[in-house]
Amino acid sequence: MQPFAGRAAVAGIGMTALSRESGRTELELAVEACRAACADAGIAPREVDTVLSYHMNDSAPVVQVARALGIERLGWHNDIAGGGTQAASILGDAAMLIHAGLARNIMIFRSLNGRSGKRMNTVSTGPQERFTYGLAGPIPLFALAATRYLHDTGLAEEHLHAVVAQSRDNAKANPRALRREPLALADYLARPYVCTPLRTVDCCQETDGACALVVSAVLDGPRVRAVVRGGGPGCSSMDRAPDVTAIFSAYVAPMLWEASGLRPSDVDVALPYDAYSWLVPRQLEDFGLVERGDLGAYLLERRHAWINPHGGLLSEGYVHGLNNVAQAVRELRGGREVALVTGFGGSYGSAALLTR
Repeated sequence: MQPFAGRAAVAGIGMTALSRESGRTELELAVEACRAACADAGIAPREVDTVLSYHMNDSAPVVQVARALGIERLGWHNDIAGGGTQAASILGDAAMLIHAGLARNIMIFRSLNGRSGKRMNTVSTGPQERFTYGLAGPIPLFALAATRYLHDTGLAEEHLHAVVAQSRDNAKANPRALRREPLALADYLARPYVCTPLRTVDCCQETDGACALVVSAVLDGPRVRAVVRGGGPGCSSMDRAPDVTAIFSAYVAPMLWEASGLRPSDVDVALPYDAYSWLVPRQLEDFGLVERGDLGAYLLERRHAWINPHGGLLSEGYVHGLNNVAQAVRELRGGREVALVTGFGGSYGSAALLTR
């Protein structure tokens, strides 16, 4: 067990509406989500003593958000450089601060105009993608890994369709979701490729919006049981990779089970970072939730309906994964016992287990 296990609770969650053109600044979006999270936790913004966020030079600095919230005595604060890898591990940062006695009420937020402002499909994954492979942006890089993964597993386009179509079905009852219409196989096959084998609907949305969490030492709520972060050579560093399909979960899953004392069978809701459709079966396999040989039937029979019950990043919207964490809190409040959340950044990432 990690020393901070169970000492930090997610006491409040808040989100703005999700859109493709907010017409607002990242600061305005962040403040709205943070105020909503405080109201949900039953505290005033001035009771927050720590503010954390992660970004890719596309957000509002934490000191500006703290000032706008009226936090006059700001303690520990940090703008963490990074994207999806931080979605789960920022919970660990908060839990460690609480365990160390450095914070009591921590605000975590992610705010971006990811469609009308700086778009993720223009962000480089590093110099190696251009100078080693001639790849431009993250989608071609991860599409190359997806091609190999589909070959190795025997999965095909009908299995990717099952992932996307189920996310749409899950999003039907979610008023926040931007994509709620059904997606038949014929409609899926008619969608254009961005980079084979990934069609437009295989890629998560570009969204304007913000999400915030209050993590507290003193308030009730789902508890942070374990958080891990790590990675290795894989689809982000193909020149050194024995397996170009290896995403972060191949490395952090064993760490998570060892750190938590739990087993895959304990998880009753999973919220994997679904930036691309093929990442869902890969993470189900890596975290021991489904055996590789069973993946094809599992997906076609829609037994993955319990994954991302809100629609995930593919259908609800894209707030760099923090909206999946917020949904994990909703699920635990609703009676689930153990939630798995993850943060993807290619070969590097993070995972967390929350318990009721």
